[in-house]
Amino acid sequence: MKKVEKIAGQALRFRRFARKNFAVFCSLHKVVNIGVITASTLLFALPDTAQAQEVIKHAASEEETSVSLDEVEVTASRAPMALNQAARIVTVISAREIAAAPVTSIQDLLEYAAGVDVRQRGEGGTQADISIRGGTFDQIAVLLNGVNLSNPQTGHYSFDIPVNLSDIERIEIISGPASRIFGASAFAGAINIITKAKAEKVITTDVSAGMHEWWKLEAGINHQSGNFSQRLSAGYNSSGGYTDNTDFKILNLFWQGVARTDEADLSFQAGINDKGYGANSFYSAAYPNQYDKTRRYFLSAGAETKGRIRFTPKLYWTRHTDRFELFRDNPASWYTGHNYHESQVFGSSLNASTSWALGQTTAGTEFRNEGIRSNVLGTDLKQPQEVPSSDGIFFTKGANRSNLSFFLEHNILLKRFTLSAGLLANYHTDLDNKIRLYPGIDASYRIGTNTKVYGSWNKSLRMPTFTDLYYKSKTNIGNPNLLPEESEAFELGIKYGTHFLNGHIAGFYRKGSNMIDWVKQNPDDLWESKNLTEVNNLGIETNISFLPEEVFGESFFIKKVSLGYSYIDQDKSSEGYISNYALDYLKHKFSAQVSHKLSKNISATWYVRWQDRAGSFTRYEALKPAREEAYAPYCVADLNISYSLKKATFYAEVNNLFDAVYYDLGNIPQPGIWFKAGFNYTFSY
Repeated sequence: MKKVEKIAGQALRFRRFARKNFAVFCSLHKVVNIGVITASTLLFALPDTAQAQEVIKHAASEEETSVSLDEVEVTASRAPMALNQAARIVTVISAREIAAAPVTSIQDLLEYAAGVDVRQRGEGGTQADISIRGGTFDQIAVLLNGVNLSNPQTGHYSFDIPVNLSDIERIEIISGPASRIFGASAFAGAINIITKAKAEKVITTDVSAGMHEWWKLEAGINHQSGNFSQRLSAGYNSSGGYTDNTDFKILNLFWQGVARTDEADLSFQAGINDKGYGANSFYSAAYPNQYDKTRRYFLSAGAETKGRIRFTPKLYWTRHTDRFELFRDNPASWYTGHNYHESQVFGSSLNASTSWALGQTTAGTEFRNEGIRSNVLGTDLKQPQEVPSSDGIFFTKGANRSNLSFFLEHNILLKRFTLSAGLLANYHTDLDNKIRLYPGIDASYRIGTNTKVYGSWNKSLRMPTFTDLYYKSKTNIGNPNLLPEESEAFELGIKYGTHFLNGHIAGFYRKGSNMIDWVKQNPDDLWESKNLTEVNNLGIETNISFLPEEVFGESFFIKKVSLGYSYIDQDKSSEGYISNYALDYLKHKFSAQVSHKLSKNISATWYVRWQDRAGSFTRYEALKPAREEAYAPYCVADLNISYSLKKATFYAEVNNLFDAVYYDLGNIPQPGIWFKAGFNYTFSY
């Protein structure tokens, strides 16, 4: 090791370290920090270094990342395990990476992740369809601190989450089916957003402005009192829009509290997300003057006991309201009124986990109830119910369903070998009176100091959304007889990592049956939701990250280089349908990131992505369907430049630097060049 210095509070700090067994640190009984270390390094730490996993903190007074030797647990199994022990691909985006990225929303941030397909409808986090490895936006679970916020009405709204980018500690992306971990909604993968609940007293602010009347204001406060720490944040951003009817206003309010006792750690969350936005051609290019107004309320409480057997009970509730206007102004004579929806989800779970001679065993149960009231979705209500604050509009339809799951999982964590095997038993009130079983197994073996191979096999289930089942409009018609989607997935891969270089390559195959999609046979037909006989995805995914300053020293101007590529080939039985979602998949995706210094306090981060989508969309001309047109490949470059002082950072960012013209979804053009600038400030009290 190099340059050991003594700091206040009897803590040790290391500027460099050798790849040795970290168990010696446990005997020091002191706070131990390691500087200039990344998640990629910790990914390949030896399995007996569980206490040497990182919790990344963006130090306001330092250029480098500070990493404490605590275990970073990722949700790659029912019992969270250290990132280095996960026997599957788990991508972790840290708070420091988020701060350096030229993005304004979680949806923007996920654009850079290999294997993730983001099809933006609107800018600033208004709405995007996000999928993993050739799936659809309804096939992933979206979680906030482990609480499932997937929307039962439609996956279009699953990212209506009441947090700002400045609230986020890290984002975990679990690639591949994960139903046995997160339940039926995690058909193709899961995204878990972890927020900051640090035991400290700080106030943070972030202000920016830019083209197209863009501006943003965020503020947050972390407060600690005894064993109770909490964070309260608020954020508001808006824009006049980059083209007609693409304006938006978004408000987030979020509170999180953590109470630590000798017996258990208690956690609480509450939040509100409020959006209003012009929805130009969102659901049909025949109606460019659409508008959407949504609001989500969210509450949860959980605990984790201490002792030989750990119990983790959890309760949560979320309500989402949506007012969709096909005509924002000047409605047609035949238009009978807006669509009103209100969905509510109640959920509870109880896990019990213990470690013993043969590994770690977890068992538990989870209950989730989903309901909706609407004037469009569901079956006829016996008694109409007035829509709150809507001047005499009534809910006339509704639906309700419940899901009950039981699970059992066992993990074996050895020095070179890791095994995670589990089973989900699922009962759903919308299906026959049968319990369906969904097993899975993940395994890895370390074949050298820096290399390990892994493989997995998992089965998954997804129930259709209420929109899939019941939606009916001038352009769409649902299908109440839809069957649930089911899949079986296989994956093999290899990971390599040192303190300066890490990467992986994975091959995967997913065999899907009864896949749900909105399809039509002719451009003039209505979109209909149908079960496709079979859709199979075969693909590869690779990523490599290099930290030059770990080799050439901190004076070297390039800090990080990262390259990623994913490829998917889809074999489908679609009977000649035109697809709106499932058969339009991202065939090729290449992404690159370069971070470098311009001076001592000035740094720049470049992001470039090139995408080639298989599939086509119906091109509209004069608000009429004209022809089927294949998606064209495109390349987009983004740039962030920041100037850091002790407590403040000034930044400027340019999205779509070369003003590329491209389409992610249908006839919706994406923004051209967009410049924003701002600053953030952090101070302790």
